[in-house]
Amino acid sequence: MQALAGLSGIAPRYDVVLSDIWGVVHNGVAAHPTAVDALVDYRRNGGRVVLISNAPRPHGPIIEMMDRLGVSREAYDDVVTSGDATRVVLERYRGQTVHYVGPPHDNDSLFEGLDITIGRAEDAKAIVVTDLDTDHDTPDMYNDRITLWLSRNLPLIAANPDRVVEHGDQILYCGGALADLYEARGGMIVMVGKPYKPIYAEALRLAEKAAGHAVDRTRILAIGDSVRTDAIGAAGAGLDLLFITGSIHAAELDAFGNADPEAIRRLVEPSGANVVGFMPRLA
Repeated sequence: MQALAGLSGIAPRYDVVLSDIWGVVHNGVAAHPTAVDALVDYRRNGGRVVLISNAPRPHGPIIEMMDRLGVSREAYDDVVTSGDATRVVLERYRGQTVHYVGPPHDNDSLFEGLDITIGRAEDAKAIVVTDLDTDHDTPDMYNDRITLWLSRNLPLIAANPDRVVEHGDQILYCGGALADLYEARGGMIVMVGKPYKPIYAEALRLAEKAAGHAVDRTRILAIGDSVRTDAIGAAGAGLDLLFITGSIHAAELDAFGNADPEAIRRLVEPSGANVVGFMPRLA
């Protein structure tokens, strides 16, 4: 567990990087310039980069969002999202009604072309959650609605397994936090995206497509800021991890002050991830 000044310190060990987006490449408001520069430099030196995100929309709108935030397309070869994985799950609900929870901007692209009706929970076959309805919501505000969902024994499909996310200087609840509450109250949940294996399988397929050949797992580096998704996901996929401390865990780790490697080790160790280094921001 070592503090790293930059990706270049370990980059020669790896042919492929699978990097988280939100919290590593940008914070929802603007790109992290040092992270973009690091990935651009890595690719210019022959590495391949696939961005892997729990964003609950297909990759097209996510690429457009990164364009707006200042993330150069030279920083990556391809993108895969939990929205992409969710659409595969939703295929089984063609011709049926589901109840949607989340902001309107996630709705259109996620369901586009799937022949699914968005309707009331009383008429639905499943609940589909991208995030909470507004940035000001907390999971406990949904308890009355959950009571109805439970009474109908509806599965909850969490298109975003993240519990929280960095947005500028705020930490906001995500769809995974609502899924946790639903499961705690006895509901059935279906989680897609990180840390689950299907999204890593797709990311690895895209990486090998970009590289033009098979890539040994020992030559692939995962980069992320979340223990629950990135660290556990890297461990499950058999990948080394570069842990970014200055996002959702910044306060508890004093990431930009006097970060304690032992505290970082204690936080990440239960995930089983092989952490090859840490830094507050990718650089």
